[in-house]
Amino acid sequence: MLKVNGLRVFYGDVQVLFEIDLDVREREFISVVGANAAGKSTLLRALSGLLKRTFGSIVFKGESILGSPPYEVVGKGIVHIPEGRRIFPLLTVQENLEVGAYSQRFQKEMSQALHVAYGLFPALGERKHQLAGSLSGGEQQMLAVARGLMSRPALLTVDEPSLGLAPLMVKKTFEILQTINQESVTVLLVEQNVFNALNMSHRAYVLENGRIVLKGTGLELLKDDHLKKAYMGI
Repeated sequence: MLKVNGLRVFYGDVQVLFEIDLDVREREFISVVGANAAGKSTLLRALSGLLKRTFGSIVFKGESILGSPPYEVVGKGIVHIPEGRRIFPLLTVQENLEVGAYSQRFQKEMSQALHVAYGLFPALGERKHQLAGSLSGGEQQMLAVARGLMSRPALLTVDEPSLGLAPLMVKKTFEILQTINQESVTVLLVEQNVFNALNMSHRAYVLENGRIVLKGTGLELLKDDHLKKAYMGI
């Protein structure tokens, strides 16, 4: 579904990603794990068209999307759920969801998409007329995921969904992402919570200082000595 070759990304004159090779197959759950400032969020921003100084190759469903503006990337089926949720606090829950279906193509399927979102997240349905800024941190994360689903993505890229959440909400967030994947949405997850991410991933990549240093199945990487020492304190 997605093939990245030799991807290099710069912020000004500073290179942040170096020769990234990565592929995602349809219906897979793929994780990219690593420490802070490893380049994980930059990778998702490059895939989403949010960064301009990108070089190499990004091919989605056989078509190059390198250099495509974000709205075109969304139209092709890639939706990015950013770190920090980025909901609209002064809009209601339902208005936030409607923003996720902003294009004419997705607006035609608005009622069905809302039905699916409220089915996955019943708590949002109970609060549909509540201002999004008044939700708890966990509910805001659920809203960010639900908003991403409103445009019926083929590939959902999710940046640090567990950040700042209580352990119970972290568990629930990962369970929901797994459910979404099982319902045929391909997921590319960026996450610092290495154990949880690898435990549910078909395959994963380890990013260090802008370079991929390890890759394999989630179970293979959980057994890797370097990864256990560097990221899990084992």
